[in-house]
Amino acid sequence: MSLRVVFMGTPHFAVPSLQALVEAGYDVAGVFTQPDRPKGRGGKVEQSPVKEYAVSRGIPVFQPNRIRVDGVADLRSLAPDLCVTAAFGQILSQEVLDIPPLGTVNVHASLLPRHRGAAPVQWAILQGDGETGITTMLTDKGIDTGDILLKAACSILETDTAGGLLQKLSGMGAELLLKTIVLLEQGTCPRQKQLESDATYEPMLTKEMGLLHFGEGTQLCLRRVRAMDPWPGAYARLEEGVLKVWQAAAVEDEGGRDARPGTILSADSSHGLVLATEDGAIRLIQVQAPNGKRMDARDFLRGHAMQTGRLLSEVRL
Repeated sequence: MSLRVVFMGTPHFAVPSLQALVEAGYDVAGVFTQPDRPKGRGGKVEQSPVKEYAVSRGIPVFQPNRIRVDGVADLRSLAPDLCVTAAFGQILSQEVLDIPPLGTVNVHASLLPRHRGAAPVQWAILQGDGETGITTMLTDKGIDTGDILLKAACSILETDTAGGLLQKLSGMGAELLLKTIVLLEQGTCPRQKQLESDATYEPMLTKEMGLLHFGEGTQLCLRRVRAMDPWPGAYARLEEGVLKVWQAAAVEDEGGRDARPGTILSADSSHGLVLATEDGAIRLIQVQAPNGKRMDARDFLRGHAMQTGRLLSEVRL
């Protein structure tokens, strides 16, 4: 008899795990996801990626504002053997956790206990980690504090953005989830408590975190560009608004060692847009002007005069 599973997830990261359960033949009795919300400048109400997939497969969808308040009865009526969560975005109460006999397995995008919280991939890049990975864990009432089941690691490349790395990890998470469930069914899945002494917890992302502080130094600026892609996007401040920075690189021997961080060292079609940092300089490769599209920084300079020696303002949005 197939294991009866209820899945809880919201963004693109969670879809491969749900898809893996369906394609492996598990009885996915229902899906819980965040309520539909307006997005973008037009405020169009959109479904979550998990909901879109569930609807396409005819799986019942539930969207409580808070599952621990208005979703308990629905969950109990589905009578799951196991619950699976992946970037669901809501905290589960003990009442919810007590419903499935086999417990609730969470697919988390870090090597726990490092990087607990809602943005583990972004913080791993921002803090310069050399590797990250996926951890499956048994959910408890804490935030990513439950017992570790299985782990799978991967390197963080210098070219990895948060969006690209999340896509890679989502596939790894789906594979590790299936391995975890098979071992749980067999009663042979390892289980290890997390070492609190090794634990780190970081907060959710905010728009303000995309602000480039050139006084932080070259490498941290470059990591911020990668970590904030696709949201909220790294940015500097122009007089006419925010200049988003989607790609940048370190520059050697630009002669800006004595310049104040944020000073424009070069702004022409041959050198591109080069800014001083605390310990060197960075070249902006791909940028986006206010109300514009992403473009090569040299193309941006053809339509926007940027004076050498000017200091880009580090003003918050």
